[in-house]
Amino acid sequence: MKRLALVACLLLPVTACNSATKATPVNYLNTLNAWLPDHPSCLLDGSIRFPYETSDVTKTRQMDALVAAQVLEVTHEPAIHISRYTLTPVGLRATSNLCYGHRQASAIMGSTPPAMANGFTETQVVYRYTILDRPIWAKTPDVVAEFPAMAKEVSGEATAKATLALTRVGWSVPD
Repeated sequence: MKRLALVACLLLPVTACNSATKATPVNYLNTLNAWLPDHPSCLLDGSIRFPYETSDVTKTRQMDALVAAQVLEVTHEPAIHISRYTLTPVGLRATSNLCYGHRQASAIMGSTPPAMANGFTETQVVYRYTILDRPIWAKTPDVVAEFPAMAKEVSGEATAKATLALTRVGWSVPD
């Protein structure tokens, strides 16, 4: 019985140090990696709806790269000088925002000291991440060239900021 009590006393400080409520990089990483899979990275922000029509040269070049990658189909309307784009079955799997994977946080680069804000103890973290589950179409050179924000995200050197809030059970990302 004394031996069990001794083991319990020795383990208490170890488990207390690993508490999910502690302000540690490991807890921040765990919080981000639990949240990020449900928040995919996408080419479009929702402002474009399909079928999509454009005569803008830059948008046409971007959409044509997605046609070459078999994500979109195009029909041309020469009389009114527009191209009309629709999603292919591959594009439908990527959703209408053309999502190309999700982030996985790999390192906490820095954080602010936890402080009260919005009724919670919060911290701002800067984290490095990689993109997981990237489909083949998002790896094509034309798509990567036409979407520089995606190219930066998939480079392996991307960083982002997030706000984390402390709850009774640990850190969370406020929605």
